[in-house]
Amino acid sequence: MASAGRKARIERATKETAVNVNVNLDGTGKTRIKTRLSFIDHLIMSIGKHAMIDISLNGESNDGIVHHLAEDVAIALAQSIDKALGDRTRITRFGYALMDEALAYVSIDLVKRQYYNVQLKLTRDSIEGVPREDLEHFTRSLLQNLNACTHMVVYSGENDHHKIEAALKAFAVALRMATNIDSKRKGVPSAKGVMQ
Repeated sequence: MASAGRKARIERATKETAVNVNVNLDGTGKTRIKTRLSFIDHLIMSIGKHAMIDISLNGESNDGIVHHLAEDVAIALAQSIDKALGDRTRITRFGYALMDEALAYVSIDLVKRQYYNVQLKLTRDSIEGVPREDLEHFTRSLLQNLNACTHMVVYSGENDHHKIEAALKAFAVALRMATNIDSKRKGVPSAKGVMQ
């Protein structure tokens, strides 16, 4: 693992998968994603585009199990964002967003305390060829490894594709807001003087 400025690289290699991720928090939303899970690729591309984070991610399955690849891709992506944030000096810290036609709300506090609340309300067994439980696990793994407090709630919607897409786009917009540098701030955005 290495980082420079607000960039980071994470390599995650297990008997199940091999994943490498490069992120630039101060990018323009350029993405190059290849997991061989087209819908996961699409969701990560949406995160990069709407968070304005450059993401280069390659994920290979060693065992052919979708669950393992979805999980490890999410873990590596979240850890790379966490690493790129460093000590979180001068960030805005808080972010929130709403998205529709499926109505999804996300709020993020980038304090270094892990908590997540995910309510996607998906109903179909599979969405774009990915089992529902693996999409739910992808989302939970992303939030669990971000080192932040995050709420992601889908309030309404008819189409499961649109529900998870709205949730992750709202996540991206909230993340962009929270990771922005606050030009007025000196040090970390905490009355304690530390982000924990």
